[in-house]
Amino acid sequence: MLRFTFRRLLQIIPVLWIIITATFFMIRFVPGGPFTAEKAVTPEILRNLEAHYGLNKPLYQQYFDYMGSLLRGDLGPSFKYPNRTVNEIIGDKLPTSLELGFISLVVALTIGITLGTLAAVKRNSWLDYICSSVAMVGICVPTFVLGPILVLTFAIRFQWLNASGWYGPTDRILPCLTLGCVYAAYIARLTRGGMLEVLNQDYIRTARAKGASETRVVFKHALRGGLLPVVSFLGPGIAGILTGSFVIETIFQIPGLGREFVNSAFNRDYTLVLGTVILYASLIVVLNLVVDVVQIWLNPKLKFE
Repeated sequence: MLRFTFRRLLQIIPVLWIIITATFFMIRFVPGGPFTAEKAVTPEILRNLEAHYGLNKPLYQQYFDYMGSLLRGDLGPSFKYPNRTVNEIIGDKLPTSLELGFISLVVALTIGITLGTLAAVKRNSWLDYICSSVAMVGICVPTFVLGPILVLTFAIRFQWLNASGWYGPTDRILPCLTLGCVYAAYIARLTRGGMLEVLNQDYIRTARAKGASETRVVFKHALRGGLLPVVSFLGPGIAGILTGSFVIETIFQIPGLGREFVNSAFNRDYTLVLGTVILYASLIVVLNLVVDVVQIWLNPKLKFE
């Protein structure tokens, strides 16, 4: 296990290097710049700004300077927020995005595993049809449609919740439910399929023949194997939740890192775009590694490749 984990960690290094390099050059080739505005600055001020941030150097020199700073853990200064570094902005905004993502993941797993397990245990019954139908609707409705529907219903029509903001505990309900429900639908379908396959195995029939209760059969014997497809999905699923937070934070006006990333792209804030891309890419590759390790732990038959 340790050898497998170490080998995968070594594979992460070139992946992140390619992502950083591609992002660095792509953002520089985008039309406009960090100091482009409706009211253009004088050429003298523009030259001073470019000299201050090192933008007057050749592009390859800027790249090597940035990579050197990155190796020291310095993501550089923000071009749009004077006297603030990218490290400070990420440190300020990241906790909000992590809270949104964590609660949404809990919502997705709770709803998805529950619906999928009920549908598998009550196969071809009315309960199975209801759970499967709910999951299909969740798959078909994207977050940018579900979010406004929930706002119109619970914030504007009934006025039970706030339409935007991130202040009290109740402000977490709508955005986390919006982001979690979409992925709960995928998890429900995967759980149902995995559970149906496991429930037909010989060792499940043996457990039932020995007099084990249905609850014990489902939760002790079947659920562990039935959740393997869900564990496989958690890698791209968590990545989707992280990137999906961009939309959710914009819809609900949440002061998180996803919203800051969108603004930095519009502002051509090179260093902030790079910093957020590096952070999200690192989280995604590390979480995919964790998912692989958990898969092997749940199913030792899998090879360490």
